[in-house]
Amino acid sequence: MRGPLDDVVVLDLSRALAGPHAAMMMGDLGARVIKVEAPGHGDDTRGWGPPFVGEEGQREATYFLSANRNKESITLDLKDTDDKDVLLRLVDRADVLIENFRTGVLDRLGLGIDELQARNPRLVVLSITGFGHDGPEGGRSGYDQIAQGEAGLMSLTGSGPDDPQRVGTPIADLLAGMYGAYGVLAALHERDRTGRGTVVRTSLLSAVVGVHGFQGTRWTVAGEVGRAQGNHHPSISPYGLFRCADGTVQIAVGSEGLWRRFCTAFDISPDLDGMATNPERAANREKVVELVEGLFAPWPAEELLAKLAEAGVPAGKVRSLDEVYAWEQTASQGLLIDVDHSTLGHLTLPGPPLRFFAEGAEVTPSDHAAPPTLDQHGSQLRTWVADQA
Repeated sequence: MRGPLDDVVVLDLSRALAGPHAAMMMGDLGARVIKVEAPGHGDDTRGWGPPFVGEEGQREATYFLSANRNKESITLDLKDTDDKDVLLRLVDRADVLIENFRTGVLDRLGLGIDELQARNPRLVVLSITGFGHDGPEGGRSGYDQIAQGEAGLMSLTGSGPDDPQRVGTPIADLLAGMYGAYGVLAALHERDRTGRGTVVRTSLLSAVVGVHGFQGTRWTVAGEVGRAQGNHHPSISPYGLFRCADGTVQIAVGSEGLWRRFCTAFDISPDLDGMATNPERAANREKVVELVEGLFAPWPAEELLAKLAEAGVPAGKVRSLDEVYAWEQTASQGLLIDVDHSTLGHLTLPGPPLRFFAEGAEVTPSDHAAPPTLDQHGSQLRTWVADQA
């Protein structure tokens, strides 16, 4: 099926994760994404392992495979005159260019954004940095875990205030990519009105601060500094992970109506001392946790989840990733895709998280391409730009 971006050409000069993730999001929606890589070694993530898959000499890092489906690969040395000419011809054909070089690198290569947009005034440029393009620390390089710490996320994650923890996925990179793709789509829409491309800038710092949510206003408005407090919500109670007879379950009692349902299910009064309202329960969290875990103690997890479902109380288990990918609900949402890789053969990959429907029928793009091997499409792309000369 044709995707909503099937008339868009994206030139992906980025590497690692934030930029490649943004480009992959657009490729998932049908855009033609051309990934420009350094000769010899390509994107840094091609070497980020273990795990690797494939035979010696044809190994691929699973890290690279996670961020580069639906792309073509060409290798270009941007310091070589002929290769630079190929790049500029690709710029002529592109709608979007994505880069995450350190500030000033493209200018030194003679490929500054002003020069690129002078050559192609309709070009939308997405530029992603670690901490921003300007400001007192605008030149800092950005890596996910450093950004998670600097942007406050690690201070909110962990068993307690003295146990800062990184999120288990490179969330700063992924969020920067998502915000970047979101900005590009807005810029393409604006171009329909003005006929000119614009520059979209974001950073790992901006992306993490952008998802502080209630923890941000908790400080800026109420003057409270949020701290890590394990698996329980700071403002809603009971809401978190609780022990039961043979493991743990999670519940989310997000309203007074749900609290009353919970209490009815376990035959307790909703007006217990210090627990009648959510603010009271949040202020007496330890007492609430003790109560809930006492109620859950006789129940095996599966029986407890069934009881909570019957009562209409939101609840769930903590699944390992192998369980997530074996779950029928995951498959039903199109979150697994099958592709044929040029050297690895059949692969099952995590799929895009969006689905589209029109006139009652699903029109989600369903034909996906495997992540490319290094320079897999170099010859064809060189011919393509030569034919456009």
